[in-house]
Amino acid sequence: MPDAGPTAVLPRRPLTVGELLDSAVLLLRDHASVLLPFAALLAAGEQLLLAPLRTLAGSVPPIWWYADGRVSAYWLLLAVGAATEGVVIALLGSPAARAAGPALLGRTARAGELLRPAGARWGATLLLALVAGAVMFVAALCGPGWFVGFALLGALTPVLVTDRTPLLRALPRAVALAARGGLRAGLVRLLGYLGWWILRVGLASGILLTLPGLGLVPAEWAVPVALVVWAAVNTVAYPALACLDAVLHLETRMRSEGLDILLARSPAGMPERVLLAADR
Repeated sequence: MPDAGPTAVLPRRPLTVGELLDSAVLLLRDHASVLLPFAALLAAGEQLLLAPLRTLAGSVPPIWWYADGRVSAYWLLLAVGAATEGVVIALLGSPAARAAGPALLGRTARAGELLRPAGARWGATLLLALVAGAVMFVAALCGPGWFVGFALLGALTPVLVTDRTPLLRALPRAVALAARGGLRAGLVRLLGYLGWWILRVGLASGILLTLPGLGLVPAEWAVPVALVVWAAVNTVAYPALACLDAVLHLETRMRSEGLDILLARSPAGMPERVLLAADR
């Protein structure tokens, strides 16, 4: 593990897959005071939204697996869950991208910078987050289409916030970046999701299956406890994935657009937003 510090978070060079995953975790660690509370609100809202759909699908806690034969209802639940994940990760992508840019330039962004409305483009971010949710909903309904949708949408918010790309061009640019190099960025994003999915399911399952066995959770508390545990696990996983999107986006630009070379040749005193913009 590299030493703590902004240059260790995101070196100014193309990275290996392992370095990308490490950089995402380090970025989350350095900005946990902003990212985790924001993620907690979104994760809690997601659990409340999914609760009635789980009841409709006959899914039972603590793991919410398919239970009683309502295939169509459970398929809808999975699609809505994919959509909410897409929206939450896209929204968290805004502060994550605003943290990754300064890290690439050799400094750690202050909490106030990540929360400041100026330059955040929250209106456009919300629209793109809803687009991401709609795409993931349709892709999940198509089964294996989820893999394609998730792989291609990782750069959506970073393109908007870091590259300063116009709203209507953000989606095509994000897809193009994900597809470069034989879909490298998209495949790394899928790998990151798989790793965090295994961790989430393992951790949440372990907690929720152990507590009743120890007599610490009465049967009537199974549902609310499951909601809290899943929200807590996602509170860490979702911003970690958003940080992976942010560092993967900048690394893809270094690898395919020579961003590291452009930064090295830029004159001193140029504003950070201009340095990182895709079109100067």
